[in-house]
Amino acid sequence: MKTNTRKIVIASMLAALCCVATMIIKIPSPLKGYLNLGDCIVLLAGWLLSPGYGFAAAGIGSALADVFSGYVIYAPATFVIKGIMAIIAHFCFKGMHTKLSSPLSRIIGGALAEVAMIGGYFVFEGFMYGFAPSLVNIPANGMQGLAGLIIGLILVKFFEKAKIF
Repeated sequence: MKTNTRKIVIASMLAALCCVATMIIKIPSPLKGYLNLGDCIVLLAGWLLSPGYGFAAAGIGSALADVFSGYVIYAPATFVIKGIMAIIAHFCFKGMHTKLSSPLSRIIGGALAEVAMIGGYFVFEGFMYGFAPSLVNIPANGMQGLAGLIIGLILVKFFEKAKIF
């Protein structure tokens, strides 16, 4: 398979996985959003793909989950926020893994990406509902981020052992 075709197929697979992981477990959050497991695939896309493909896989998969789940108003913000998360995870990992161990550089990059997610949704929901009410979702988004980081770290080991990338 040609290199570009392979990258497109893998990015598409990760977008589909991201959509399914986001939709399979949805726990409603206080401000009309929901908690999910999609962040683990968002981080995988950032760690394993180039920035452009990672952004596309994370953004498209997560936004489609919002659309399919009836949270259409969140889809544009989700596309941008999750895409940026993948880019942060990618560049942090690539920039640090030669100086630090791969797991530690993934933890730092993933944590920074999750902080960006928390901040991104806080700003988005702040404009929609007001900034004081949107504070209530910060702990919930933090828990989602922590779960996504832990599961993502486990999954990246399986992907590396399978030598898909």
